[in-house]
Amino acid sequence: MASNREFFYRRLHSLLGVVPVGIFLVQHLMVNHFATRGEDAFNRAAHFMENLPFRLFLEIFVIFLPLLFHAIYGVYIAFTAKFNLKEFGTFRNWMFVLQRITGIFLVIFISWHVGETRIASEFGTPVDYQMMANILDNPFMFVFYLLGVLSAVFHLCNGLWSFCVSWGITVSPRSQQIFTYLSLILFVLLSIVGIRALYAFV
Repeated sequence: MASNREFFYRRLHSLLGVVPVGIFLVQHLMVNHFATRGEDAFNRAAHFMENLPFRLFLEIFVIFLPLLFHAIYGVYIAFTAKFNLKEFGTFRNWMFVLQRITGIFLVIFISWHVGETRIASEFGTPVDYQMMANILDNPFMFVFYLLGVLSAVFHLCNGLWSFCVSWGITVSPRSQQIFTYLSLILFVLLSIVGIRALYAFV
């Protein structure tokens, strides 16, 4: 019974990491990328997202609750995982370790980011271009956000590979190798989007 429950939790953790959390990350990166077109373009995109119908419902049930479960169970997975890099320093083992490390870091980063933006907005601070420019004006915060973006993109792209394996989408070694290349390409492309957005604020 316990093994069946853990199997279900791991499948749910994997699924939520791709849908809806992964989709939200891509959407978030795209909205932030409007900063490359200037302050007004970003503010229009951000305000459009703020004025979506049923925004609170979407935030709670499509973003925060799935993200919370994914984060909590991900921390459990990270701290119960057995690493064997000394014995088997293969590419996939390194990806396994980095997935856990980035996951722990993202719990810290996302908590901080939500506090600086979404929670701050509840106390009257406008979430706009100027807010992000003020945050990223600090070199330490810029590096912190840069690591956050790269960690989030890596975690998603490598997680997609794991998702396809665990859900039986890529079964053969050949299909897994092909998807490794596809996930690396996706990592590069999304990283460029995220990094360009960060530099647009400074």
